[in-house]
Amino acid sequence: MSQRLAQVSGHLTNTPRGLLHDEVAIITGAGQGIGRSAALLFAREGAKVVVSDLDQAKAQAVADEIKKAGGSAIAVAGDVGAEDFPEKVVSATVKEYGKINHIVNNAGFTYDRMLHTLPDDAWDVIQKVHVRAPFRLIRAASPYFRIKEKEKRENRSIVNVSSTSGLHGNVGQANYAAAKAAVIGLTKTVAKEWGTFGVRANTIAFGFVETRLTAAKEAGASITIEGKQVALGIPQAGAQVNRTAFIPLQRGAHPDEAAAAVLFLVSPLASYVSGHTLEVTGGAGI
Repeated sequence: MSQRLAQVSGHLTNTPRGLLHDEVAIITGAGQGIGRSAALLFAREGAKVVVSDLDQAKAQAVADEIKKAGGSAIAVAGDVGAEDFPEKVVSATVKEYGKINHIVNNAGFTYDRMLHTLPDDAWDVIQKVHVRAPFRLIRAASPYFRIKEKEKRENRSIVNVSSTSGLHGNVGQANYAAAKAAVIGLTKTVAKEWGTFGVRANTIAFGFVETRLTAAKEAGASITIEGKQVALGIPQAGAQVNRTAFIPLQRGAHPDEAAAAVLFLVSPLASYVSGHTLEVTGGAGI
């Protein structure tokens, strides 16, 4: 058994400590959905979690839930697209925990329009949130990842959330598909540039996960972006289509299942996985 595998094996045998014992993870968009599930799961696996969300109340509620269960967490609210966001969340994390092991760039939303009616602002804001924001947060955290001294390195990784729309395109999602494709290129570049520092970078492409982005648009969920209300979800009025017929497992994923895949990528179980795009689709697209 190699030294690295021995380290991983030794870590896993001590299961009461968890896969992420004493590691620090920043998770954006962690107030609900996949992000919330990931925050709770990481905490159960021993991580100290920085819960970031646009909604302060939701972020704090998740952090409080973690602490109530005996874990460690702080809430850092903010718009990932804001100019001061990267420094704000990195500073808060380092002040509280002294290091950063993982960043999960999960925050995002959809702003669907058919291509010929897609306005510039709907294009620009999706690129800003899904590509520019992850890039700027990763860049701001670079001193805590680009560690030259091998003896000071711990398990460290970047996970950027993509989508099957970024792999295959999708009707009504030219902006979203372009952004989710771009983040794959960003991730592969991080993997190549920072691999020499022992940092892994991977993308996770989700298919149909049951969140507010895939719920019925008629339910009225929305998000306020730059002062504008953006409706979320998929129109269902008059639809007779079986939305899971194209999925071999014949169902959508629960956010907890999506979070488990994120945990795999950041954990020692994926210690030799970098530059990869993990498709979590229930078999769709094969």
